[in-house]
Amino acid sequence: MTTIKLSFRNIKKSFKDYAIYFFTLILGVAIFYVFNSIESQTVLLDVTESTYEVIGMMTTMLSAASVFVAFILGFLIIYASRFLIKRRNKEFGIYMLLGMSKRKISMILFFETILIGIISLAVGLGLGVLLSQLMSMLVANMFEADMTKYQFIFSQDACIKTLIYFGIMYVIVMLFNAINVGKCKLIDLIQTSKKSETIKLKNPLLCTVVFILSVVALGYAYYMVTGGINETIKTPEDILKPIVIGAISTFFIFWSLSGLILKIVMSMKNLYVKGLNAFTFRQVSSKINTTVFSMTIISLMLFVTICVLSSSLSLKNSMTANLDELAPADIQLTISVKDDDWLDQGYNEKQIENSKLGVRKTLEAFDFNIDDYFKEYVEYNSYRMEDFTFADSLGDSLEYVKNNNTSMIPYNMPEEIIKLSDYNKIAKIYNNEEYTLNQDEYMIIADYDSMIAIRDIALEKGQELTIFGHKLKPKYNECKDGFIEMASNHINSGVIVVPDEIVDEQYLAFNSIIGNYYTDDLDEQREIKEQILDLVKNPLSAEYCLPTVNSRVDISEASIGLGALVTFLGLYLGIVFLIASVAILALKELTESTDNKERYKMLRKLGADEKMINKSLFRQIAIFFMFPLLIAIIHSIFGIKFCSYIISTFGNEQLLNSIIMTAVFIVVIYGGYFLITYLCSKNIIKEK
Repeated sequence: MTTIKLSFRNIKKSFKDYAIYFFTLILGVAIFYVFNSIESQTVLLDVTESTYEVIGMMTTMLSAASVFVAFILGFLIIYASRFLIKRRNKEFGIYMLLGMSKRKISMILFFETILIGIISLAVGLGLGVLLSQLMSMLVANMFEADMTKYQFIFSQDACIKTLIYFGIMYVIVMLFNAINVGKCKLIDLIQTSKKSETIKLKNPLLCTVVFILSVVALGYAYYMVTGGINETIKTPEDILKPIVIGAISTFFIFWSLSGLILKIVMSMKNLYVKGLNAFTFRQVSSKINTTVFSMTIISLMLFVTICVLSSSLSLKNSMTANLDELAPADIQLTISVKDDDWLDQGYNEKQIENSKLGVRKTLEAFDFNIDDYFKEYVEYNSYRMEDFTFADSLGDSLEYVKNNNTSMIPYNMPEEIIKLSDYNKIAKIYNNEEYTLNQDEYMIIADYDSMIAIRDIALEKGQELTIFGHKLKPKYNECKDGFIEMASNHINSGVIVVPDEIVDEQYLAFNSIIGNYYTDDLDEQREIKEQILDLVKNPLSAEYCLPTVNSRVDISEASIGLGALVTFLGLYLGIVFLIASVAILALKELTESTDNKERYKMLRKLGADEKMINKSLFRQIAIFFMFPLLIAIIHSIFGIKFCSYIISTFGNEQLLNSIIMTAVFIVVIYGGYFLITYLCSKNIIKEK
């Protein structure tokens, strides 16, 4: 009973100075519960079947991510416990002087961990349940769901999962504490506050050489993911190389700077001897010198946080913004014209012959009259020649493109060709720009930036093309923005527009219809689409090739689903990484402040006033917090450029807004922890 009472008293005594630790535990539990309760929160939402499938996939991904998150939070709890035990070395020494055994000290820590676990789980779950209701509204808003059936929900599955995961973490902490106490020596525990951290000055020449080599290696990693991406990253596995180089370089940058900072400042006599700068910079150097690995991990976690949040928010915003632009009509129906080569793919001769009828006549064969459903529509054809490929369209620029771009470009893909009149019909229903061409001219319509850059190389040189036996020159020295197929992102790598008169109908490849329904009701639009899809059940489907259906509703649901998936994963990982990083920094600083109380007392005896001491403390914490963040921001500049390249098909128009949102998010969380750490540290070192 005495042990339990002592545990209660210790928690009460420590709570004021280590409120950040308790707050972080509570926040970790709440976040874990919130993101694992999404499935339960979405059960009553009135959404379509396809949206339910997306939500199911999203919850599966979040569950998988939760395992990784548990490792991060577990690392944070164990790391924090290490600092908290170190802070209490003198207390344990006094216990041992009074005759308390190590076993009893371990029991005190055991009960403290249980009490902390119960408190953090109870408060965290309560907070999580409240926040999960807000998450329901966010999910409903993101999926444009009807919340008329919404009611307050407690997720039993998420609660059980949270209890199990955090229960395992606390058991590990108990074992960790018992091992640490077993290794303690009385003399070390008693004299811990009198020990001065030895600052080993590293060889400045070695540090300088290591720093320069690290910066060069880091610069090469930056080059690999930005300027040299087409040369160095040709397969998904290649991305591991710059990641490894970047991580190792970051470690050695911290290692070398930890040995250079104090040496550089000491050489600047006017700065070093001013006020408490000598004390301040020795403290900073000591902290960085003893936490090189930790600072590396924190910096990399912050880097991942910035990139993940910026890219995920950008992707979601871009896809939402793309919908009106890239899916401006209600539906698109397409039939590909088949030849005898399709016999090997399961099509019969009748289907191959009827594929030439096109969309309208095929649907009429099933008694489906387009005029009964569409208030407006356009029909168009597109063509392909097997002997006219993307490589042929590059002409004299082919070798240059091959030497300066990845081998993943589909050089042998036949080009898609469309009549000028057909393209203008499409442009009109899409509200895009219409064009004119002379008899000897062609133009290229595209909206995929990477392919536009390649095609523009040939167009700038005035590359002439022979199409359907006619020699044509480009009307424009660059691709014009446009597309013929509706999508959720920019995927049009290029369509060649030519004068109507030169087209040879024997090369017909696709017949399509783009239309808008009479009705604006989404449920009625889905019913019409389902009628078309259900034609596959008709016996006549054995004689006809049915059109593929591409509708605005489907594109919207897919975009919203993917956007939600990326956003929630980004928020989940980003928030956890950010909190873990800044909490470790905060706990390290609080522990340092506790250990250095005697040093601050000595400064007061030497004549330093409270203003000077607080100013020194503020600078120490500011430098310690800003150091890993600054490195992370530099990494992120190039990391975001790489992410931007990867998601370029979705559009980068919203990237700046996402970066600003991420910056605000980090300033609030990171700055909040910094401010609380400073205030708590000031309270710890102040003269009682």
